[in-house]
Amino acid sequence: MIRFMKRNYKILVLVLLLAFTSCSFTTKTFEDPDKDKLLIQVITYVLQRGHFDPKEMNDDFSTEVYTDYIDQLDPLKRYFYKSDIEEFEKFKLLLDDQLKEYDISFFNLTHERLVQRIEESKAIYKDVLKDPFDYALDEIFNSDYENLDYVKNKKQMKDRWRQQLKFSNLANYDDLMIEQETIEEKKSLTQIEEEARAETLKSIDLYYNDYLDDLVRKDWFSMYVNAIVTKFDPHTNYYAPEDKENFNQQMSGKLEGIGARLSKRMDNTKIVELISGGPAWRGNELEVGDIIMKVRQEKEEESVNIVGMRLDDAIKLIKGPKGTTVVLTVKKVDGTIEDISITRDVVEIEETYAKSSIVTKDDRRFGVIDLPKFYVDFEDYKSRNAASDIKKEIERLKAEGMEGLVLDLRNNGGGSLPVVVDIAGMFIKDGPVVQVRATGEPKEVLKDKDKSIIWDGPLVIMVNELSASASEILAAAMQDYKRAIVIGSKQTYGKGTVQNFLDLNNMVRNNKNGDLGALKLTTQKFYRINGGSTQLEGVKSDVVVLDRYSFIDVGEKDQKNPLPWDKIEAVDYNFWEGYFDYNETIENSSKRMSGNEQLKLIGENAKWIKTRMDETQHSLKYDTYKAQLKLNEEESKRFDKISEYNTNLTFESLPYEKELFVKDTILQEKRDRWHKSLSKDVYIEEAINVLEDLKMSYSIKKVATVKD
Repeated sequence: MIRFMKRNYKILVLVLLLAFTSCSFTTKTFEDPDKDKLLIQVITYVLQRGHFDPKEMNDDFSTEVYTDYIDQLDPLKRYFYKSDIEEFEKFKLLLDDQLKEYDISFFNLTHERLVQRIEESKAIYKDVLKDPFDYALDEIFNSDYENLDYVKNKKQMKDRWRQQLKFSNLANYDDLMIEQETIEEKKSLTQIEEEARAETLKSIDLYYNDYLDDLVRKDWFSMYVNAIVTKFDPHTNYYAPEDKENFNQQMSGKLEGIGARLSKRMDNTKIVELISGGPAWRGNELEVGDIIMKVRQEKEEESVNIVGMRLDDAIKLIKGPKGTTVVLTVKKVDGTIEDISITRDVVEIEETYAKSSIVTKDDRRFGVIDLPKFYVDFEDYKSRNAASDIKKEIERLKAEGMEGLVLDLRNNGGGSLPVVVDIAGMFIKDGPVVQVRATGEPKEVLKDKDKSIIWDGPLVIMVNELSASASEILAAAMQDYKRAIVIGSKQTYGKGTVQNFLDLNNMVRNNKNGDLGALKLTTQKFYRINGGSTQLEGVKSDVVVLDRYSFIDVGEKDQKNPLPWDKIEAVDYNFWEGYFDYNETIENSSKRMSGNEQLKLIGENAKWIKTRMDETQHSLKYDTYKAQLKLNEEESKRFDKISEYNTNLTFESLPYEKELFVKDTILQEKRDRWHKSLSKDVYIEEAINVLEDLKMSYSIKKVATVKD
């Protein structure tokens, strides 16, 4: 698998280099003194020569970029005026030409105007919130922003803000009205309205201070670049330098630093979580709620004051290589100020990794493994990754007498292609797992060549609408081999494309303009071993169950600019030679699910939620708002049984984890919450039922085979 990863990376680089050479790339130095223009130059060049399905940059392309970018800048239409849009629209058909000339005048215009309008909006919202809201007035607020016109003047702009703020303020107003029912000293409606408005002002001040005011030119330019690159497909994305680092951390589940999650509150950098096992957690000196005021590096004399600093910039100072020391001046929760010295280390983000549990039903033991993503450290494939962790968990579950395995891929958005091939190989003797094709290149079949099987017993794969990419590869392969039964949504997400992560700095010679970031580029499509693509269509479950996403548009087919579905030739493979009766098991499960009252209720709840989400007309009259709220509450009571549901299953951690609980109570709390959630999970319950049926059919068929 390591060879595959290296080989494909080399192929991609070779293809790109050949393309560059044929276009006299050797004479291109990409040394434009303007970094933004340089970035546009490099990205458009790579897109046209490296993307799986490059688009022609024409007027249609220009219009799409323009529309999406403006929508992203001002989705609620409360910054730009109609006159601004009329000025911007002069560029609507010119962006393709600008891109070819590395011209960023459109971005410059929109960015300068947006900064101006955001600054103006501060005075507008404060002015609006100075005056009382009249909640006796019969007024309707329209939240269909997509079809809302831009305002023409300042009077209309103030009224738009008034309506939006009045609507958001209703919740605060209602909370205070409810509070009146439980206190002796009643407040007047005037006092209640004033307090609600003050709370809304505080919230929007926080939004501006902690988010909007922290955004600088490069952040907005990243948004513009992404409006361009996502026109090629939804999964081609630009990552600014900070985002590039975050992506690598998410994929590896590791970072080097102190092991604390931070947030900005007004001008303060506050600790909101200590990561279990990290240096800050081990040191036991920092605690949630502490405010970091200053940061000093080990070999420096002066501390840097981070009060009022952008959160990203503060984090850069606090993070650092393993083994180095940072000194934090901290204002403790009790108000005292201390200097705390912490030696940085590699921090593993536990939520990223696979976790398992033993499930007991009627004295029979089964295993559940939850895999959040197909993680890998791109810089060190041999280090911890999803495949090595899954193998360990299976071996541990087998040692506890596991009779069947549930692999939970719900909400798993994918990850490493080599890792998923390795995992598939744990359940089959050998053979093809997935086909991969790049434009103009012969297809490549990725195979499991290791004849060893880690688990040959009953297997269920659980999916939903958010199971994507690598999750779909694994589910499809197990389904095609008839190795596992797939339980879940009507279909999975439908992402059948492969991306490569390109460091753009490697594309520029003698770059003196600073870090250019990276491009996640769609370079290939993958196909099932039966030849079908998972693109758009996803993987169709063997046993279809309703869930909360069943009526919400969340799949690839609901995204903008998805690549089309297609099919290629199948490869030779043989069905699993087990003793399981899959057809009968699927039929039995489908019958159980069709009559399951809990699932019917979940389906009704999903429809009800979708109806609420689609509402765009909202009354700003409190009595009408309150009446609708009560009606919704009454309607929702019939769904209370969903959370009250309990299975007859018991869940417990494996022995190695129980030993960790002695020192890590946070980990124990997390596992307890997970087990409690599983014990109420109707889908897990059915997965265990399916494992029982498979186990039964295995025993019957095996006996019959022996007699024959």
